[in-house]
Amino acid sequence: MTKDNTVFVGNKPVMNYVLAVVTQFNNGADEVSIKARGRAISRAVDTAEISLNKFLDNVEKKNIATSTEVIDTDSGRTNVSSIEIILSLNSV
Repeated sequence: MTKDNTVFVGNKPVMNYVLAVVTQFNNGADEVSIKARGRAISRAVDTAEISLNKFLDNVEKKNIATSTEVIDTDSGRTNVSSIEIILSLNSV
């Protein structure tokens, strides 16, 4: 059984998501994925940077992936940018 260590970033304050990331690592996760779409992307980047620079030692950015997702809205289909930032423990 694999644990899904993903933090989905939305409209809450950044520190809520930072706490979620730090909690995942404190609970033994080797890797945490931070995901966001649209306007929440900058909040996801802030979450990753604050987590790395202020709260987590021996953790690094492993991968950053950007993509475009097509979603259905009331006015039809639209493209929304998305990002996934993967943080992982340093293998020291």
